[in-house]
Amino acid sequence: MELLQLLSCACIIFTVGMFSTGLTDLKKMRATQSADNVQFLPFLTTCLNNLGWLYYGLLKGDGTVKLVNTIGATLQSLYIITYCHYTKEKRRVFTQTLVMVCVLCVGWFYFSMVIPPGETQLSQLGLACSVFTISMYLSPLADLNTSLLPQKNICAPYFHQLEIVRTKSVERLSFSLTVATFFTSASWTLYGLQLGDYYIMVPNTPGIFTSLIRFFLFWRFGAIIQNKPSYKLIQI
Repeated sequence: MELLQLLSCACIIFTVGMFSTGLTDLKKMRATQSADNVQFLPFLTTCLNNLGWLYYGLLKGDGTVKLVNTIGATLQSLYIITYCHYTKEKRRVFTQTLVMVCVLCVGWFYFSMVIPPGETQLSQLGLACSVFTISMYLSPLADLNTSLLPQKNICAPYFHQLEIVRTKSVERLSFSLTVATFFTSASWTLYGLQLGDYYIMVPNTPGIFTSLIRFFLFWRFGAIIQNKPSYKLIQI
């Protein structure tokens, strides 16, 4: 029980710390009175992820999951509201937000009204949240190198053109965020393992491996550590 409590505290501290990285963007928007150099979609997807896991925590009665994702959803909502206030592309932002609300409504209706309460409801919700979290964890790998793909590969246009391996530059990566991602994903993986909850453990495991890959890139290419994060990876 003491180990579980220790892991719970680690999950809360590391994850809330990671969620708080968005405060840098919030401060920037307020200082410049503009949202031009800030990405909106990470706030939206993170909020959706938080709300999904919050529902999972409520159904399971897990206080750690509930607390972390309540804080996360609150912070992401604050970032979204601030972005909406300062952005010039209000129509695009409104459309994306509306899509997220529709997804939430459909998800709530399906898991609350269609799926019968009990283990089936909890397992299907956990699976859906896990898949979404894994996809968010693996997204930074798209930046490793587009040149590793065939030039005519149909997926190539969807990869960012940073080409880290080809250019031997990691200046767009955040070392501090990589460290935070590693400890956060590791703490959640151990927490899920201790509980025997694979829906918590499995989706956070890729975060460990992607962090190790980025640690290797920092070591291999002589990292220029930046304070500004390139990605906002969200754990449960």
